Amino acid sequence: MSSAKSAVLRATADLALDPDVVERTVADLASASGNTLGKAAEEGVPEPSDVAEWVERCKRLVLMQRERSALRSEVPQLGLRLHELLSGVNLPDGLEAGSLVEALLLRLSAIRAALDQDVEAAYRGDPAARGFGEIVAAYPAIRAIAIHRIAHELYRLRVPILPRMMSEHAHQQTGIDIHPGATIGSRFFVDHGTGVVIGETCEIGDDVRIYQGVTLGALSPRHGESLRGRKRHPTIEDEVTIYAGATILGGDTVIGRGSVIGGNVWLTHSIAAGSRVTAEPARNGVSPRRDENEPEQLAWSLESES
Repeated sequence: MSSAKSAVLRATADLALDPDVVERTVADLASASGNTLGKAAEEGVPEPSDVAEWVERCKRLVLMQRERSALRSEVPQLGLRLHELLSGVNLPDGLEAGSLVEALLLRLSAIRAALDQDVEAAYRGDPAARGFGEIVAAYPAIRAIAIHRIAHELYRLRVPILPRMMSEHAHQQTGIDIHPGATIGSRFFVDHGTGVVIGETCEIGDDVRIYQGVTLGALSPRHGESLRGRKRHPTIEDEVTIYAGATILGGDTVIGRGSVIGGNVWLTHSIAAGSRVTAEPARNGVSPRRDENEPEQLAWSLESES
């Protein structure tokens, strides 16, 4: 008798299960095919814990590791582990796991350079920050952005499934949900961050700052599959600030450079550069462009009052 059959008999005896019921259930599950879950299995579904372990090691490397001997050990180990993960998914025609691993490894230094600027933006933008180490160790936005920048490179390389699993790991860890397809510029800062959602085709410029509860999303059509592959999420130009709870939707929506979007604002149309948008009843809508003589957004006097 096979060991598998013996194990089934032991289990059914302990639980007083009918062996025929167990065998019928096994046969039904094994023969089920042609449905969406069957197609998912054919595409390859890596174990989430394996993906999480790899991305956490990769995140630590780009954020922290600089000692040459440690890098010589860790870089090939990360490459080997990624190769194993890629071997478990159905890669598109023309893609090969070894080439993808090498391509990502060569991009790690650029990812680090981008994160260096993100950390600097967090330090400059948050008066509560006591140092760069605190930001790297304790700010959920830096963890989420670091994972996003790694996942985005794999997304650009057309790697299936893994980038989305990486972004979901970051979402679970930080409450910040950034689709790996989103394009994010330099010096990006998410303050607090809980509840932030950034969609797949969103384009974010340089020096953008957003707060908790912001949604950069898509309008919801009756037949969403008809928009697959098209731009559905907004474009946020350089130096925009978006306050807590704001919702900006639509692929044709462009938030002009230097604009400030107030808390709880709902926007589905473009606004000009330098605009102020508020949700206050008396001033609802878009205010005129900022006068060049006005202070920069979010600026306040640091001089002591007499």
